[in-house]
Amino acid sequence: MSSHVYKMVELVGSSTSGTDDTIRNAIETAARTIRHIDWFEVIETRGHVVNGKVAHFQVTLKVGFRLETD
Repeated sequence: MSSHVYKMVELVGSSTSGTDDTIRNAIETAARTIRHIDWFEVIETRGHVVNGKVAHFQVTLKVGFRLETD
């Protein structure tokens, strides 16, 4: 088994559809410019309430991606 080195970045995604969509949107958007994303960790979940109803979800993620070797 080979050894890997990872870098972590923090992302904040938002959506009106729910936390799953928020997470998927953040990761899929990041994957357009970051290669080798292997894992994520939800750090924080927040929401915006309007007239007693959830209007927006916001999720903070740590995302790990493998650094390329020579």
